[in-house]
Amino acid sequence: MELIPIFLCLIVVVYSVFIIQLILGYDKVKSFKRTDVSPKTAFTIIVPFRNEEKNLPKLLQSFSKLNYPYKLIEVILVDDFSTDTSERVCIKWRLEHEYLDTTLLENLRLSNSPKKDAIGRAMPIAKHDWIITTDADCTVNKNWLLTLDNYIQNNEVEMIVGAVVYKTKNNWFHQFQQLDLLSLQGTTIGSFGIGKPFMCNGANFAYTKKLFRALDGFNGNNKIASGDDVFLLQKATKNHLDKIHYLKNPNFIVKTKPENDLFHLFMQRVRWASKTSGYNSNYAKFLAIVVLLMNLSIAIAFSLFPFPLFNWKILLLLFLAKYGVDYALLFKTNTYLLKGKWILPLASSMIYPFYSSLVGIYSLFGSFSWKGRRFTR
Repeated sequence: MELIPIFLCLIVVVYSVFIIQLILGYDKVKSFKRTDVSPKTAFTIIVPFRNEEKNLPKLLQSFSKLNYPYKLIEVILVDDFSTDTSERVCIKWRLEHEYLDTTLLENLRLSNSPKKDAIGRAMPIAKHDWIITTDADCTVNKNWLLTLDNYIQNNEVEMIVGAVVYKTKNNWFHQFQQLDLLSLQGTTIGSFGIGKPFMCNGANFAYTKKLFRALDGFNGNNKIASGDDVFLLQKATKNHLDKIHYLKNPNFIVKTKPENDLFHLFMQRVRWASKTSGYNSNYAKFLAIVVLLMNLSIAIAFSLFPFPLFNWKILLLLFLAKYGVDYALLFKTNTYLLKGKWILPLASSMIYPFYSSLVGIYSLFGSFSWKGRRFTR
C-alpha cells in the first residue's frame, strides 16, 4: 500500500507542473484593445444546425444587431436534416432581413461527422475569404465582427480563436457547467501563451479559406464525429503556428446555453472527450492523460476514505494541491470571461473528479448520442 501514496503524490506533482505552466502561459496572452480604423474585412458566417427552432431566433436576432457594414457580411445556414421547424424559422428571418446576404443550404452527408460535412458544404459557395463559425444555440456581441476585423487589420493572422461562455441561470447545475467550461477556456488561453495551442471552440472560430484549403480541410479526421475545430487547429499548428492567434477581448466572447439535464450534459462531454484519441499534439495527449489520472486519483482516494487503507492526510494533500492550482487558473479565466462574478467552487470541486473520471473512461469505450443520432467509436 505504500506505493499507492507515492504514485498519487507523483501524479499531483506532474499535474501541478502542467497547470502552473498554463497559468504562466495565460498571462502571456495580452488583451487586445480596438483602434479607430474603418472596417474592411468581409466575413462569411457559417452556422450548421439541427433541430434548433428554439435557439435560432436568438442567434439570428444577434446577427441583425451587429455593429458592422452589412455589405461585408454573408451568412450561410446549413440545415443538417432538421425534423422540427428550424428551416421555417430561417426562411422567415431571411425574408424579414433581406438586406443581409443569407443562404440556406441542406447538408450533404459524406462522412461520420455531420458538422464537418455542413461546413464543407458551405465552403465552396462562401463569397468571402474569412470564414467564422458559430453554433445555433449561441448569441454574439454587437461588436463581435468589428473587433475581429480590427484585430485582422493589426496582425498578420490566418486563424483566430475566441472565447465561449455560458449564459446561466442562478442554479448549481448551470454553475457547475460554467466551472467546467471555464477550465477549458483557461486551458485554451494558457496553451496559446506557451506556444502549444491545441484546443478551441467551433462556436467562435475564424480562419481564411486559403488556410482551410492549404490544410486540406477536414480530410484525415472526418471519421470522428466531433472536432471540426480542434483538429483543424492542430493541423494548422504544424506549419502555420505564427499565423494562429487567440483574440482576447470582451467583445469577442460568444455566449451559449448550458444543458438542462444530466444525461445531455454527460453525452455532450463524452462527445468532447472522444476527440482526445485523435489529437495530433503529443503535448495535448499527455496533458489529457495526466488530467484523467489526477481526477481518477482524487475519486479513488475519496472512495477509500472510509476504510483504514488510506491516510486521510494524503487525501487532503491531494485535494488541496489540485484545488489550489485549479483555482488560480479559474480565477484568471473568470476575471476575463465573467468579470469576477465568482463564488468558491468547493462543492463542485469535490464532485468534479468523479464526474470527469466517468466521462474520460466512458469516452474511451462507449458511444454517445447527439442531436437524436447515435455515434460509436
